[in-house]
Amino acid sequence: MPSGDYIFKTKRKGEKFELLNREISWLAFNDRVLQEAAADDVPLLERIKFLAIFSSNLDEFFRIRVPSLRKLNSLSKVDREKLNFNPELILQLIQDVVIRQQNRFERLFEQAILPALSENGIRLVNEKELSTAQQEEVRLIFKQQILPYTTPIMLTGTSVTPHLKDRYIYLAVKMYNHSKGKEAGYGLVELPTKFIPRFFQLNTQSGNTHDIILLDDVVRFNLNYLFGVFSYDTLESFTIKLTRNQELDVDNDIYESVLDKLNKSLKARKKGEPVRFIHDARIPTDLLNLIIRKFKLEKANIIPGGRYHNFSDFMNFPDTGNSELKYPGLEQLPHQLLDHYVSMFDAIRTQDVMVHHPYQSFDYVLRFLREAAIDPTVTEIKITLYRIARLSQVANSLVTAAMNGKKVTAIIELKARFDEETNMYWAEKLDEAGVKVIYGFHNLKVHCKMCLISRNEKGRIVQYAHFSTGNYNGQSARIYSDFGLFTHDNRLIKDADKLFRWLENSARNYEYEHLLVAPNHLREGFVQLIQKEIANAKAGKSAWMKLKMNSLVDEGMIELLYEASRAGVKIELIVRGMCSLVPGVKQMSENIRVISIIDRFLEHGRLYIFANGENGREKVFLSSADWMNRNLSNRVEIAFPIYDKNIRKNLIQIFDLQWSDNCRARIIDATLKNERVLPEEHNMVVRSQWQISDLLNVSQPSIKVKKKAIKKQEIQES
Repeated sequence: MPSGDYIFKTKRKGEKFELLNREISWLAFNDRVLQEAAADDVPLLERIKFLAIFSSNLDEFFRIRVPSLRKLNSLSKVDREKLNFNPELILQLIQDVVIRQQNRFERLFEQAILPALSENGIRLVNEKELSTAQQEEVRLIFKQQILPYTTPIMLTGTSVTPHLKDRYIYLAVKMYNHSKGKEAGYGLVELPTKFIPRFFQLNTQSGNTHDIILLDDVVRFNLNYLFGVFSYDTLESFTIKLTRNQELDVDNDIYESVLDKLNKSLKARKKGEPVRFIHDARIPTDLLNLIIRKFKLEKANIIPGGRYHNFSDFMNFPDTGNSELKYPGLEQLPHQLLDHYVSMFDAIRTQDVMVHHPYQSFDYVLRFLREAAIDPTVTEIKITLYRIARLSQVANSLVTAAMNGKKVTAIIELKARFDEETNMYWAEKLDEAGVKVIYGFHNLKVHCKMCLISRNEKGRIVQYAHFSTGNYNGQSARIYSDFGLFTHDNRLIKDADKLFRWLENSARNYEYEHLLVAPNHLREGFVQLIQKEIANAKAGKSAWMKLKMNSLVDEGMIELLYEASRAGVKIELIVRGMCSLVPGVKQMSENIRVISIIDRFLEHGRLYIFANGENGREKVFLSSADWMNRNLSNRVEIAFPIYDKNIRKNLIQIFDLQWSDNCRARIIDATLKNERVLPEEHNMVVRSQWQISDLLNVSQPSIKVKKKAIKKQEIQES
């Protein structure tokens, strides 16, 4: 598509200023996910998982981003002119791009994935490819497992219109009888994926082959049984799926509790307006038109697709036991310093400790909380929780701590998108156990991740903290790459204590000396750091930035990066997802390069490095915040500085290793082509996620030095 369609130009301070539309940039990110599904050097079952991720991402895009655009498009003409883009044009571009991507997705699945599965002895069979024995097996599966949860719904002969649920799969059925010339009938079958697995492995005559059938096709095979009361001799079925607006609208009724408001909003979400309707491209026109008319889908994005939908279920595609079809199991590295001490607190007291997930186990965080829960010297635990696992060891440790008489405070963000119900569940459980539960703010999501533990050591209160770029969620910690800092540094401890006091009683404002805290200080802190690089560049000093984040769309920060580029500051950006900055434009961003890395693990840690004038004095921050307006100005976020020289050096090495990636890095620019960064002749092949383990293994802290540090600190304390 022409770049003018998705790059918008404006001027600030008299300088040319360009932005790439964030929604189109997001679709380009999802295209990078699709590239991984198409990559021959990715194991086959992992390619299927990337298809699932692509599908899940697109669902969320239509549930959240498209409704927001539609709201903008419904503004008055005067208000729309204040925007720096045309919402109507972007909505049309989204339709065009998504249809092209959907077509690529279907071709990839049909022409590459299915043949590759077959080559490896795995057949995805449909209802027409079953042996006689398998037909009987499928009938039995249907009657024993599926039928109790399955109800056929007629679309004709009734005035009642059933409710199509968000992201559920339905079979749209056309029934007719050629011999009797009877008028066609139309029906629906909701597939009970909430209760029944999507895949079934069938018996085969050969032990070297695996036949797998989808739930969809099991139901298709038994349609005659389901609709047997009607005298039709031909039944055809086609998969359909509806995506609804899933934005939460929590009202300001002061007389309702936070939980009541959220429960009401979650119920309303189930009836959100239709946004996208995806269907089997082979569906008959009469059936398609009937569904669009009956369910009032005229304003939804109508997307033709393949035989199967809800590919997010393919994350659970059956493992047939062939280890060559998956990535090798991750051998998590031990942290030698933490493993050397029986007590986590003894280890952390020696110096700051950095843990890199998933390369190092999340169990160090669990151990920190478990120890605090039973340690008789621990008096208090405070923690922020954004996305809690359904089976949460973190929450269980907090329950244990409260039962052991500790004062426990948990700030739980109930509005963590699509995790609201799980967070509500744990909020109630923690409250029942005696934990002081705080639900944060109505207008500010609490997105920072930190924990503060107080101990009574020799008659005085000593505190220990954990700061993280990722959630306190053991499940996501296996697949998200994140940084976690354990610290006893009083500079950070004091600021963390102030922030928790503010979260508990927002009536009082605090000044922070070391942490950068949103909504009031984070943007200002980053602006000052960038402005210093600009001043150093103009003074002829070393000036550069190495920035790693998930999304870069904040206009103010992008404008400042353009200003830094014009001043001669060299800027290296690793942006996983949306990037509205347009790099490499003369007299605007020619000193900026941007790459994105999509690989086995989801790049999630935010890392901000500033030259600060000379080698060895770099300023390094880790954060839970991307450079988006919501993170910088409308959430509670933190960026925490790294003061330990060895950890700082290690983080810079990790960034540089990722910047050198020539296997899974893509170039981000105005073309949106997502071209791979390829090894140059004689250059070493670098796949950074695989080599970070080696780097961490050789950069373990010296235990001997730490023992001396303990003695020195004990003398000072005495």
